[in-house]
Amino acid sequence: MRARSASAARSRRRRLAALATVAALWGCGPDGPPTPPATVGTFVGEAECARCHEEAFAATRGTHHDLAMQEATAATVLGDFADATFEQFGQTWRFRRSPDGGFLVETSDGPGGQPASYEIAYAFGVVPLQQYLVRFPGGRMQALTVAWDTRPAEAGGQRWFSLQPEGDGAGHGITADHPLHWTGRNFTWNQMCALCHSTDLRRGYDAATDSYRTTWKDVDVTCEACHGPGSHHVRWADDGADPDEHDGLAVRLRHDVRWSFAPGATIAHREPAAPDRTEVETCAPCHSRRTEIVDGPWHGRPFLDSFRPSLLDRELYFADGQILDEVYVWGSFVQSRMYHAGVTCSDCHDAHSLQLLAPGNVLCIRCHDGRVYDTKAHHLHDIGTSGSACVDCHMPARTYMVVDPRRDHSMRVIEPLAAARIGAPDGCTHCHDDRDAAWAANELARARGDRGPPAAAARFYGDSLRAGRIGRDGAGAALRDVIVDRERPGMARATAADLLGEQRDAPRYLSALRAATRDDDALVRLGAVGTLDRLPAAQRDELAIPALRDPVRAVRAEAARALAEVPAGALPAAARVDFERAFADYVASQELNADRAFGRVNLALALAQRGRTDDAIAQYEAALAEEPRSVRAWVNLADLYRALGRDDDGERVLRRGLEQAFETADLEHALGLLLVRRGQRDEALVRLGRAARLRPEEPRYAYVYGVALQDAGETDAAVAALTDLLRRYPRDTDALLALTTIERDRGRLDEARAWARRLCEAAPEDVRFRELLRSLDR
Repeated sequence: MRARSASAARSRRRRLAALATVAALWGCGPDGPPTPPATVGTFVGEAECARCHEEAFAATRGTHHDLAMQEATAATVLGDFADATFEQFGQTWRFRRSPDGGFLVETSDGPGGQPASYEIAYAFGVVPLQQYLVRFPGGRMQALTVAWDTRPAEAGGQRWFSLQPEGDGAGHGITADHPLHWTGRNFTWNQMCALCHSTDLRRGYDAATDSYRTTWKDVDVTCEACHGPGSHHVRWADDGADPDEHDGLAVRLRHDVRWSFAPGATIAHREPAAPDRTEVETCAPCHSRRTEIVDGPWHGRPFLDSFRPSLLDRELYFADGQILDEVYVWGSFVQSRMYHAGVTCSDCHDAHSLQLLAPGNVLCIRCHDGRVYDTKAHHLHDIGTSGSACVDCHMPARTYMVVDPRRDHSMRVIEPLAAARIGAPDGCTHCHDDRDAAWAANELARARGDRGPPAAAARFYGDSLRAGRIGRDGAGAALRDVIVDRERPGMARATAADLLGEQRDAPRYLSALRAATRDDDALVRLGAVGTLDRLPAAQRDELAIPALRDPVRAVRAEAARALAEVPAGALPAAARVDFERAFADYVASQELNADRAFGRVNLALALAQRGRTDDAIAQYEAALAEEPRSVRAWVNLADLYRALGRDDDGERVLRRGLEQAFETADLEHALGLLLVRRGQRDEALVRLGRAARLRPEEPRYAYVYGVALQDAGETDAAVAALTDLLRRYPRDTDALLALTTIERDRGRLDEARAWARRLCEAAPEDVRFRELLRSLDR
């Protein structure tokens, strides 16, 4: 920091304040904005920012960002360390102070399930719970799964509690060999938590030694976490803050946005109309479920240039896009009508204090006419009572980490019957849990009267995404309709494109996927390109090769992954350089995540496709050394051995995996198929049957088991298994075709015709099935 007098510093601050208005108008003049620096610069730390931006800096004090991570001191540790104990499932945790004033935890459940003692290194978070980090070998820090409930005692807080109150789900504690044990990689701070709790976090993972040298500039979330590295900005300010020069910040957040009501309108519109996504994409890296694909600062880049976000995956969201698992806001918010109207985070939240800009419904009626929407006629509840708040119905909360309720930011229209069809919650029965969806739908219909449901209800996409998730016949056409409808959110369209590739009739809808790979929305392009590897080679190549030159890195990398099995010489000459560059990006993104099994497994798949099978095997083995419970690593390694003609090694791998893994259906199925290939029919049937029972939601497993029974001469058992499958999936064409041919071949033509008619009803466009029925009728 340069030496300066106090008066000079005050003068400089006044000059900067006067220039703020000028800076806000950049880009409006005839000459356009000043040219930004060639690089994003370096991080300078929050003390540099505080020299000039006193008001903003003061507003951040005491916020969740400011207290995201703190060194463990008497001022920062909120938990009871006065020799307090916590017990669960026979495991004991003791929290006490050390003679030198430090904070200690003693547990009977350390590494390997053995007793261990640790000094608390950092307090992590603040409200409504505080976790604690302890140091492990190899530069790791682990987050304890016993946390302190910081809520007031009258709200149930001021206690130690477990983040895993149900243990393993079977009445037992999480054992040391379980993937969710606190000493495992799922609770390693360096990979799971660190990036979004500190500023300029560098993970520093060394794959060769499986160790970390993690560093940061500021231990908590400070100015540069959002505004980007500040060195160029500091230089600009120290050199006089010339308004004709770029201010040096990599991220230019929104300014001069107003929301106004047109005459007669009940909802405000944005001025200027064109939405600016910079702010939302600045918040997205730490408020989304995503995978990091670039090491280092992401500021000033599109979100998808540095991260690959999760789509509406079945483990994370209900099929209509409502939150299921903890997804940190972005994925639900980008589905909302607010986002598409141009609403950004700071329209509701103060960017520095993180507080709402107004309390309760007052916040909402700034843009939604309170005379229409903040009335009993609209929300059907007495003013001021539970249920009359806008968020009660349109932003229902789900509780995570036992005590932390998070609101769904998709802010959707309530359609109880539509939600009930797909097994999703709705904003009415979420509170009225003694009523059903039919009651809620009747109440809403009565209130809406002749107006009927809002127009937004017609854009419901839950049925289509659910059909795609379970592979229902007709799903391809339904997903196609979502993809091509630009009135639907990009997140839903991207998910539909991703699911379309899983459908057996995906090639019929190539035109929809082709359009999606060229969509204006990068998220839609990502969903489409990410599914191309499931298409026939010619169609895959047609769509993936142009995507190698996509403007954003995540899409380019997915295109390279889809093309990985194409020999270098088979690509058009003009595409080879593009492929090598994009494939290098993909490899680098997986190497960045090599401290988790998924990174190494993805890397192994790509290397195997490029013919580097020894390197692929090494990556699989490293993945299993890191996470011995990784079913995907066991199954994929065995499949690679199959491709190499080494089924002996594959069988050894699968049997080892069955000894290690907790969820074994995929391993049982893979071993069953291997045993079929080797002629070991009796054990194969046992394995395939076990897989079908363990994963009843996977129709393919039940179908393969039924076919295996038929091949073994157990026809009645095969018919029973396939019929049971059709009770759960009535339009499964594989099962219907199998039953048709089984009954035909054993001379039961009436039964065969009945199955064939159902087959034609399930897939009326398939001429093969109609011809089969005609042959039976003859």
